[in-house]
Amino acid sequence: MTVHNIASKAAFDEAVKTHSVVIVDAFATWCGPCKAIAPIIAKMSEEEQFKDIFFAKIDVDDLPELSQELGISAMPTIIAFKGGELGDKVVGANPKAILELVNKQL
Repeated sequence: MTVHNIASKAAFDEAVKTHSVVIVDAFATWCGPCKAIAPIIAKMSEEEQFKDIFFAKIDVDDLPELSQELGISAMPTIIAFKGGELGDKVVGANPKAILELVNKQL
C-alpha cells in the first residue's frame, strides 16, 4: 500500500465510502511535526498487518472546508474512519498513540 494524497472533498468522500477502514493524516506543508510523522505513517501503510487499511493524507491548507468539517484544530491530526463513520483521532506527532489508533481499527 501507500499513503494516498486526497486532493478534493469528493475524493475524500469516495475513499471513506469505498474502504472499510480509512486513516487520514491531516497535515500542512509548513508543519515540522507533520514532516516528522509522515514517514512513520508511510511505513505503517506498507506493513502486512495493515494491508486492509486505506491510508490517506489531506493538506489542510488545500482543503480548508473539509478540515473544518473534520474539526481539525492542530496539525498533524490523524483520524480513523470505520464503516464510513468518523472514529477516534490523535492530535500531534505521537507515534505510539497513532500506532494504537491504527491497531484499534483491526
